[in-house]
Amino acid sequence: MRKSNAILLLLLFISVMSARAASLFVEAESFQQKGGWVVDQQFMDLMGSSYLLAHGLGKTVNDATTSITFPEKGTYYVFVRTYNWTSPWHKGEGPGRFTLLVGNKRLATDLGTQGTEWMWQSAGKVSVKEGEQKLTLRDLTGFDGRCDAIYFTTDERDVPPSDLKQLSSFRRKALGLPDQPQDAGSYDLVVVGGGVAGISAAVSAARLGCKVALIHDRPVLGGNNSSEIRVHLGGRIEAGPYKELGNLQKEFGPEKGGNAQPGDYYEDAKKWEVVTNEKNISLFSNFRAFGVTMDGGAIQSIQAKHIETGEELSFSAPVFSDCTGDGTIGYLGGADYAMGRESKEEFGEETAPEVADKMTMGSSVQWYSVDKKEPAGFPSFSYGLTFNDQNYEKVTMGEWTWETGMNFDQIKDFERIRDYGLLVVYSNWSYLKNNLKENNMYKNLELEWVAYVAGKRESRRLLGDYILKEDDLRKNVVHEDGTASTTWTIDLHYPDPKNTANFPEKEFKSIAKHTPIYPYPIPYRCLYSRNIDNLFMAGRNISVTHVALGTVRVMRTTGMMGEVVGMAASLCKKYDATPRDIYRYHLKELKLLMKEGVGKKGLSNNQQYNEGGTLKEKPIMK
Repeated sequence: MRKSNAILLLLLFISVMSARAASLFVEAESFQQKGGWVVDQQFMDLMGSSYLLAHGLGKTVNDATTSITFPEKGTYYVFVRTYNWTSPWHKGEGPGRFTLLVGNKRLATDLGTQGTEWMWQSAGKVSVKEGEQKLTLRDLTGFDGRCDAIYFTTDERDVPPSDLKQLSSFRRKALGLPDQPQDAGSYDLVVVGGGVAGISAAVSAARLGCKVALIHDRPVLGGNNSSEIRVHLGGRIEAGPYKELGNLQKEFGPEKGGNAQPGDYYEDAKKWEVVTNEKNISLFSNFRAFGVTMDGGAIQSIQAKHIETGEELSFSAPVFSDCTGDGTIGYLGGADYAMGRESKEEFGEETAPEVADKMTMGSSVQWYSVDKKEPAGFPSFSYGLTFNDQNYEKVTMGEWTWETGMNFDQIKDFERIRDYGLLVVYSNWSYLKNNLKENNMYKNLELEWVAYVAGKRESRRLLGDYILKEDDLRKNVVHEDGTASTTWTIDLHYPDPKNTANFPEKEFKSIAKHTPIYPYPIPYRCLYSRNIDNLFMAGRNISVTHVALGTVRVMRTTGMMGEVVGMAASLCKKYDATPRDIYRYHLKELKLLMKEGVGKKGLSNNQQYNEGGTLKEKPIMK
């Protein structure tokens, strides 16, 4: 009897093992040849991963391909994680249609046009006779179809989880990723974010003897001043008490100005060269920070993931600088922060609203067209936003005024915000090309460039020992720890009333209200966290109110903040000190460094194209 039971158990075990599904998980962003698809990492924190985007402006992009090896022969059911991106505004099939090919076999189901959220869509099934196959991702429309991952399984019930926490564990297991990130080493300063502020912080600290890691989640440096977003440098250097601050930008800042201009205007290569030529900087491009390890009230290490390979690294240092714009590192570490508009009463600000709210300045998807000298078509595009003879925009390009998301959360709703920016560009352009009766001026025009990386103005602001407010700026309140001078007007953006009237609750254009100021030195205490002991910040996420952000957020100013942070970090190394200690005990030495600067001497200021306005009258001294 016992022998018989043992045989039955053995047969049952063999049956279960033979029935176990064979499977293969493929991250789309890891494809060996991306073709015309681009890697979009902006929403990794929201949907769990970067993904491939078919950003063809209405023209199909070239195939993405990769080699895969199936674990065994057989029939595989195929599931693809994708998203019907126009679903917030249009009920029905969306425009981002694409398909898959395994070998030379096209799968039966087209993808990317169904559902209302990121989901695993069934793509059909395929019979595999050989282990190694070519996998092809084929765009069918050019309208921003998106593919996150592809899962092959011999069990049609074996659908990957949709819950983000469960999906994260599933990914790690399916890809064989180690439980812990690899140690990337110890540094004197770790800077997260490679925009103008982050570049400046890293180079400044490196030239003053610090070993620096610069982590940036894109393949090019510059942030909003890169060829991917195309915003000109704003603000003035050579102003205020420390005129050597900003000289560093003469080395890497582009010589031409303007928003939404051809990509070479922004001189990505110049920024890359300046950073990579610094012997004390280790650049980690294409890595996005996703985790922070704390030791009491201080950051011990930062974890970052490669946006294509999934490789994870861990960086440790005595001090860190959050130059992410979104205050990501501070947020992950539990830093105090603000978001939205403070009330008039909270800081006594004349420009603030009576009641605090969540409104922020928005994000811009910039674009422009070119004259092809012959008729150029554009597909009909209508997905929930209707243009007509009364509300269309008679323009050939869109820059900062094409601004969306002011009444949405610039962190949690950011994919929706960016997608709405794409929607309005395509919808208006379709009307101009296909429906406008008198459209002779548009017949030969073609969309040349539309940003898919949105230019963001405002989200989290990390709170420091001092919060800069409107009165400081307008009354020129003197602080002993003044550093880089902000020179831009208090430039705050609001929904364009005319656009809101045409598109209630769906506005996509903005107006700006300017309040001139006299050049104002930003207090050093605004550049470090009040509750994380070893965290600096530089950029639009420093310690200011919403109103004060209107002046400090432009990039020449944020770059000078970065220089100051790099200098302070060098003093932290010299004295084994915290950022707050520099204010308490070493402010005099920081002032000497700011007076000397770190930029090369003798370079001319060839970046005067967008300096902004200042008050003509003398400041009110207090």
